[in-house]
Amino acid sequence: MGWCCHSWVFLRAPGARLSGPGVDQRCGLDCSESMPELPEVEVTRRRIAPLLVGRRIAAITTTGPSYVFVTPPSRLQAVLPGAQIDAIDRLGKYLLVRLGDQSTLVIHLGMTGQLFSSRATSPRLLSATARASLAPEDQGAFKPDGHTHLTLRIEGDGPDVYFRDVRKFGKLFWLRPGELHPRLDRLGGDALKIDGPGLFAASRKRRIPIKALLLDQAVLAGVGNIYADEALFLAGVRPGRRAARLTRQEAEKLAQAVVRVLKRSIETGGSSISDYVAPDGSDGGYQDERRVYARKGQPCLDCGATIVRRVVAQRSAHYCPVCQS
Repeated sequence: MGWCCHSWVFLRAPGARLSGPGVDQRCGLDCSESMPELPEVEVTRRRIAPLLVGRRIAAITTTGPSYVFVTPPSRLQAVLPGAQIDAIDRLGKYLLVRLGDQSTLVIHLGMTGQLFSSRATSPRLLSATARASLAPEDQGAFKPDGHTHLTLRIEGDGPDVYFRDVRKFGKLFWLRPGELHPRLDRLGGDALKIDGPGLFAASRKRRIPIKALLLDQAVLAGVGNIYADEALFLAGVRPGRRAARLTRQEAEKLAQAVVRVLKRSIETGGSSISDYVAPDGSDGGYQDERRVYARKGQPCLDCGATIVRRVVAQRSAHYCPVCQS
């Protein structure tokens, strides 16, 4: 994935170190399954909206056709220039850019997607291009590179807005007025609105692990690996436990934990565990508050037991064997 940001944003316990596939040995954090989740997308929405809402797109620049473009770049070139941006909404992990003609530009950050302005300054952004070889005083701001798949040029004094994605798991597509898309239509309720009765009902007769249920976007839109682990820890529930065995009381506690963790991450600017940066180029702060995620082999901050990592439903899961049951 290129160089890792964690060596300067995350402080490990002395001697603590992760190992294995996906671990960056310069910082010891497992980056292989971290991606922007609901908090990172919501922070992006809140910070990019003041730059775009009420403004008009003067022109766009794209890379060539690739997996990023569900809608071909040529089509975006035809429909986006001249459009006014009326609002920016969020649905799960998707950003919905509402345009004046009632059409919508949909953005999904995927694994390594970044949406930021031309005014952003960040060591990690600058390191992505040849400008990293320049002296700091000569670097200025980010310059689009081959991974910058979409540039929105805004009328007036800008700033321009870039969508950059190294691994190309992100998605860009345009919807006509009133058009539905399967990617959005199959999403469940927003994770910030989950409650105990709803989670309990969703868990009935489900033989899958409770963590797999939390990650099912058709059940709960927006939760990913980081916040599922963190919420399960707060609720005292092991990630591998069968969903159907969740009691009503546990479902209530877990629903509250999901909302609490997501809101706290939004407050701190999200988690910059991998490539995520806010639109101004700044890192999030929640990675410094993690209780279990990517802390394999380190002591539990509550009881001192060793944090365990295991594979649950083909995804890594981190938990405390004492605090969670």
